[in-house]
Amino acid sequence: MSAADPHADQPILTGGTEPDDAEAVVVLVHGRGATARGMLEFADEFHGDGVHYVAPQAQRGTWYPNSFMAPTESNQPHYQSALLHLNRAVEQARETTGLDDEKIIFVGFSQGACLVSSYVAQHPSHYGGVVLLSGGFVGPEGAAFDFEGSMAGTPVFLGVSDDDPHVPQSRAEETIATFDRMDADTRFDLYEGRGHGIFPEEIEYLRTLVASVLP
Repeated sequence: MSAADPHADQPILTGGTEPDDAEAVVVLVHGRGATARGMLEFADEFHGDGVHYVAPQAQRGTWYPNSFMAPTESNQPHYQSALLHLNRAVEQARETTGLDDEKIIFVGFSQGACLVSSYVAQHPSHYGGVVLLSGGFVGPEGAAFDFEGSMAGTPVFLGVSDDDPHVPQSRAEETIATFDRMDADTRFDLYEGRGHGIFPEEIEYLRTLVASVLP
């Protein structure tokens, strides 16, 4: 483990269809205190034949130590290391499957959704989809999210409850509005009184999205 890159020696787990036979990729990013293995198990809820799964693991199950809305410096070097590790997972998926970005779907929950949202905004492309389950852009209140580039019609879904104790509704709205401005095909689901979790409507959306990128 490098002090500057604490996630560097963490594994990247895979599952589903073998890379050589894959027709789509789903990159799965776990939340705080969770595991890549748990995300691979979650994928059983929306699995489609022909999907290869890639799930990076965070050091000690945590991508960065403080709230995603804390001053960015307080989450370094872990936050930057998390972006690097997620990028390693994406590059591994590209190299082993040979698939284009249009066949790559990102799914993140909680801290993982925050990481995914910031990663794809910094690496805009026409992806198969981006699914943010209870998360939003990493950065303190008042941060300017003026990312450059186009998502080129990528489906971007964000679901959150109005009483989520970790993700303010305002940050979720700010995140989806930014993706809208970046030419994504956005959907924002705001649930009432459900707290912090993954909800049936989101799993149904995932099933439909995954099916849409398969032949």
